[in-house]
This record gives sequence, structure tokens and C-alpha cells, in this order.
Amino acid sequence: MVEQRVAPSEERIWHLLEEVSDPEVPVLSILDLGIVRAVRVEGEDVHVTITPTYSGCPAMNTIATEIRLRLLAEGITKLQIHNQLSPAWTTDWMSQAGREKLEAYGIAPPVDGTATGHLLNLFGEDTAVRCPNCKSEHTHLVSQFGSTACKAHYQCDDCLEPFDYFKCHA
Repeated sequence: MVEQRVAPSEERIWHLLEEVSDPEVPVLSILDLGIVRAVRVEGEDVHVTITPTYSGCPAMNTIATEIRLRLLAEGITKLQIHNQLSPAWTTDWMSQAGREKLEAYGIAPPVDGTATGHLLNLFGEDTAVRCPNCKSEHTHLVSQFGSTACKAHYQCDDCLEPFDYFKCHA
């Protein structure tokens, strides 16, 4: 008896991609980050389109490998992963669940409406970045460069704990 293969559905692929973690922030899935831009199934051929959080992001090769391994584990062998640079990724694409997971993990999520470079509003005042530990907004920037290119380093003025801030990227 010959086993007949059933083509995977787009819905099934999206579900499987929820299980692929970001290698730099493993508490987040690649769907939480919003880097998966499209899934297309044509017969047995699966196409997954991803966008890096920053051009030249060193994690993208690892992410592509993890996608491939996860789908191969489900018997999906005809897979193409496409990198899409435009439009550029933005923190607006992060899910609310992803933002909550970041904070629970100890990384301050992006503050909506701020630019990548400086966290100054129109009047030159610092934008409050909430401490993921004690939830205080009395924090200050230590370094524009954190543990990875997409993070800045902050310290809380109340609990004195240092923490990473996931920079806004528009």
C-alpha cells in the first residue's frame, strides 16, 4: 500500500512557525517578532518570506535553518525561504503577546511612537522606558548599544537594576 502525502495548508505552516524561537530572545517566536511576512503553499511547495529586524542581522541564517528544520520534521521537504528587505521591519509588527513576553523576560518592549536613534519626543524630553523589573518609568539610557544591535542598555533609577530595551525601529 502506497502512502499518499497530503499537501500542507498555510494555516498548518503558520501554526508550526509559532514554535520557532528567535535565537537572540528565545522567549519570542518569530511570529511574536513579526518577521514572517508571508506563507504561500503551491501544491507541495512551501514558500516562507521573512524580514530581518535589522539589515545584516546575524540571526537570520539561524532563523532560516530553524524554520527549515521545524518544517522538515513535519515531512515538508519542498521549502523555499525568501528574505524580504522592503518594506523594512518595524517594531509595529511585533505582537502584543510578544511585547508582554519581552517584559516578563526582563527586556523592556519598544515604546510606541519613538524613533530608532534617540528616544526624545518633539520637545526634546526623554521618552519614558518602563523598567521590566519594578515597572518604574524613572529610568535612564546607559548605552545606545545593548547585548545585540536591536537593544539599548538602560538602568532603573528606582530599583537600580540594569536592563535591555528592545529599540523601536520604524
